[in-house]
Amino acid sequence: MVLAGPLIAVSLLQYCLQVISIMFVGHLGELPLSSASLATSFASVSGFSVLATSGSSLYPLLPWPLPLLLFPASVSCLEYWSFEMVVLLSGLLPNPQLETSVLSVSLNTCWMVYMISVGLGGAISTRVSNEMGAGRPQGARLALCVMVVVAVVEGVIVGTGTILVRHLWGKLYSNEEEVISYVAKMMPLLALSDFLDGFQCVLSGAARGCGWQNLCAFINLGAYYVVAIPSAVLFAFVLHIGGMARKAIDRVQKTSTDC
Repeated sequence: MVLAGPLIAVSLLQYCLQVISIMFVGHLGELPLSSASLATSFASVSGFSVLATSGSSLYPLLPWPLPLLLFPASVSCLEYWSFEMVVLLSGLLPNPQLETSVLSVSLNTCWMVYMISVGLGGAISTRVSNEMGAGRPQGARLALCVMVVVAVVEGVIVGTGTILVRHLWGKLYSNEEEVISYVAKMMPLLALSDFLDGFQCVLSGAARGCGWQNLCAFINLGAYYVVAIPSAVLFAFVLHIGGMARKAIDRVQKTSTDC
């Protein structure tokens, strides 16, 4: 935890810059919030290409095969692309301003909490690699078990807090009642996602520490692009889950007005 603490703090502080910016923009209305969401998504997607290109350019300057290391890292970063693609796809849904705004709030919240898991994953990766390099596999296993317990405790605390603030969290991003109500309905799902992300980051970190970067890269590629993105398209555009959620909110608001 001595190593994980600074990693978590740095990751959270860096990502909070984006979160706070979107909070300010969100109070200008649904259109600015959705526009800011699309802009940050485009910046994230295009920025990755710049990162990959810059990394590849270092290859002639280094004595070891950088592209062999860059490839699994780049494929793993496609996880970030998949979330940004979902934001872009939400613009094709009915009432795109609302859908994109709520998805922006949800994903920003999810990624902010995810930074905690990233810190845990970075710490366990370093610890496992050190233990394995020293010929102490039992020490690596113990470190992994301890970190899994930490991830469970962190997931329960964060998940509980996410559910408790579900009716207030949307107010940080918007003054629109429909956005606030929609965000409140999304928060329990985010709590579950954040809980599972803790395990995913810890296990991925341990795998990287064992030198299984290529395995992690292809698992990420398959999970997000073979399963997740097609499922998102199916639920959103074939089963119309987004429209159903919107109708449910309308019914709740109408009932409240009638009462």
